[in-house]
Amino acid sequence: MYQFLETIKIKQGRLQNISIHNERFNRCRKEIFGRKDALLLENEIHLSKKTENGIYKCRILYKETISKIEMNAYEIPNIKSLKIVHDNYIQYPYKSENRDEINSLYLLKGECDDILIIRNEFIMDTSYCNIVFSDGNSLITPSTPLLKGCKRELLLREGKIHEKDIKLKDLHLFKKAYLINSMIDLEDNVEIIMNKII
Repeated sequence: MYQFLETIKIKQGRLQNISIHNERFNRCRKEIFGRKDALLLENEIHLSKKTENGIYKCRILYKETISKIEMNAYEIPNIKSLKIVHDNYIQYPYKSENRDEINSLYLLKGECDDILIIRNEFIMDTSYCNIVFSDGNSLITPSTPLLKGCKRELLLREGKIHEKDIKLKDLHLFKKAYLINSMIDLEDNVEIIMNKII
């Protein structure tokens, strides 16, 4: 079996959004392995002095227990265009090393920077990010994500974004889109103009 993943942002020496990461990590351990002993990731991660400045990506590999923790400096990717790709059967309910289906779709991106996955006409995610659309008044994320990301969950709880069924035919209703994940905030403005979703 493949290992599972948590990716946590470290900003100025602090773990970001750790409570929601703990929830997802322990939910996966319980649902996949039947483990009921909740672990606190902040007790397992030993931050080095190098993480006190800048942004670092903490990557945790685990099955029933943690097997590896890596930390590396992080730079926000420059993503400006998305290629629409269709897969009516793709599933990725848990964040894991097994990204074979996603990687196969990513090969279809052509000249675009990333892909936008569509399942049964409903918008899902890009290859590594949840997507948030702006209609000029509200920020809306699809209620059909490929993976329920931790940053997405935080923004939903804070009321900064809202869920809605969004079909491919609805794209014309929006002015632009933002990409978010554990490493990328709305404020980072990884922004896609709608005519760059093709």
